[in-house]
Amino acid sequence: MNEPFESVERAVPDTWQVSGPPAAAGSTRCPSCGDEVTAWEAFCEGCGAQLTPTEARPAELVADEVPVSRVLQADEPGSASARACLECGGRIDPDGYCEQCGAKAPSERDHFVESPATWVGGVCDRGVRHHRNEDAMALSADPVPGSHAVLVVCDGVSSSDDSHLASLAAARAARGVLVARHPVGMAVPESQVAARTATFTEAVAAANEAIVAGTDPASTNAPSCTIAAAEVDGDLIVWGNIGDSRVYWMADTGPSRQLSVDDSMAQLRMTAGVPRAEAESGPGSHAITRWLGMDAPDLIPTTGHLQRPGNGWLLVCSDGLWNYASDPEDLEVVFARILLANPAAADPSLLALELVRWANAQGGKDNITVALARFGSLDGFPGRTDASLESPIEPGDSTPTVHTVPVRTEADPEPQPSPTGEPDAATSAARDDGITDPESAPADGSPAPRIEH
Repeated sequence: MNEPFESVERAVPDTWQVSGPPAAAGSTRCPSCGDEVTAWEAFCEGCGAQLTPTEARPAELVADEVPVSRVLQADEPGSASARACLECGGRIDPDGYCEQCGAKAPSERDHFVESPATWVGGVCDRGVRHHRNEDAMALSADPVPGSHAVLVVCDGVSSSDDSHLASLAAARAARGVLVARHPVGMAVPESQVAARTATFTEAVAAANEAIVAGTDPASTNAPSCTIAAAEVDGDLIVWGNIGDSRVYWMADTGPSRQLSVDDSMAQLRMTAGVPRAEAESGPGSHAITRWLGMDAPDLIPTTGHLQRPGNGWLLVCSDGLWNYASDPEDLEVVFARILLANPAAADPSLLALELVRWANAQGGKDNITVALARFGSLDGFPGRTDASLESPIEPGDSTPTVHTVPVRTEADPEPQPSPTGEPDAATSAARDDGITDPESAPADGSPAPRIEH
């Protein structure tokens, strides 16, 4: 499986981390890699090494620890005591510790689970390397399997301010529109698809409005995120996306497929004929060409639909998962191994948790979000080749939207400031999270690609 960040890591000069400016007040240097870390961090974001905090976290940052259910006051407050320990499955007490093994539980914003119905579930996790979770998800589902569900995943741009709040606001706003505007009573398939496609455009606009509403108009580093969403209505799946969070169809029999099309430099290279593994591992591969936020260049999502897909899994995920298994065939192997090793993972929430654990075991270099909806009874796992059981896949007549707006970079996991510690003009314009591909900056001075996490 391809490791898309390897070439990026090798491109960082060995002396970069220790040749920058002195550490700022309240920060220090990682003893392992020399990267700057805050005195209250337990892990180095640069190399993942475990640290010993020497100071308490400042009061102004405690908002990151507010339960995800209360961050935007959109849901009823959750109960910390109802959470299960990630280490042993025991009960988490009100103070945030497991009553059985004593392990400290992550904050609800750093790791949360949504399971609106038995056939839909998801997990959003901080990962190993990042100091906070800037991914978000928002799920909804009717009780009857295969009836109606909405899955939304957003990935915050780590270089922008308050991206963890932006992603959560966007995910919940989009979910609200997709649930509230669910069209009913349309017997003609073409009408159903057209109505749902239009609703996706409204949902993305609402998501962007939610971000902008929480953004300081004078901000020079406006919060931003990607979005990928899918709606299930019986045997119809409609999806839409902006950025590089993805939608996959993982078929029990027959070929699995990546349904969404990334807005990224890697996708542009693949379109030009560069092999996937090379396109997704080269410099600037995590530069996205579209995003949500106050300075978003385009809010029309790329959409598509799938009818009568047969038995399988609908997967909506952030790049924290697909970084380690981008090709659908690689994901099939991961799904199959998990389901063979743990039959209980047929439950969507448990399978999502196992996929998150697998991504963390590969390095957890990014935040990880996995949302799943199950189609049909589980009688196998993705990638089975029993053609006699295969159901036809009808992708429909939808064509991905072509966008010609300027591109911008989102966040690669390894930040690369200039040797002086000050961003140059091109990097500032890109508002990137790390490595900006100089060749990707448009000559007309428009925003460069943004490198995304």
